[in-house]
Amino acid sequence: MKSNFKADLSKEKQLAVLLDSYYQKHLKKYAFERISDRRQQLQGIDLVLKDKFSDTFYYVDEKAQLDYVNESLPTFAVELFYEKEGEKKQGWLFDVAKKTHFYALATSIFSDVDKVFTSCNITFVNREKLILHLSALGLTREFFEKLIQGHHDLHGKLVLEKLCPKKEGLLYFSTQNKAEKPINLILRLSYLEKIGVAKRLV
Repeated sequence: MKSNFKADLSKEKQLAVLLDSYYQKHLKKYAFERISDRRQQLQGIDLVLKDKFSDTFYYVDEKAQLDYVNESLPTFAVELFYEKEGEKKQGWLFDVAKKTHFYALATSIFSDVDKVFTSCNITFVNREKLILHLSALGLTREFFEKLIQGHHDLHGKLVLEKLCPKKEGLLYFSTQNKAEKPINLILRLSYLEKIGVAKRLV
């Protein structure tokens, strides 16, 4: 199993062109600056949104379903844990080193021409609100850490008592098909909008 890091990076740069055009068109109240500094990107900052009418700014981490180009999925994978050099690491949701205020989830990404992305949906998710909502359900970082200890060899779905798997979400272990062996919380985009932590931009 090899990591597709470099290929993903190239696709992300191509997608950024499309995302920027959407931000310019739909985020009228904000100026935005794309971040290229690697250190800031590792802190979960791909974009800085600045309110044109106040000094308020927000750090945005872009997450794109680049493994599913020309497909429309109703869900998004939120990374809870992954492995690096055999060691389990915090995924981006609960990682305290991340400074992210919002996730910009790019879904339903379509490419009609080779290496050109022509359309996608963007859903903004308030990170703090999402964590607070999950915590209210008892789905905290500590809860997930304990839960996965008993499921080391699991590959596939794990239903959570607090979430309806068909309408809300579930856990997914990718232990056999991905180098990073991510453990993701798969959440329905409609659920994120319904509970008030997400808003569709396009």
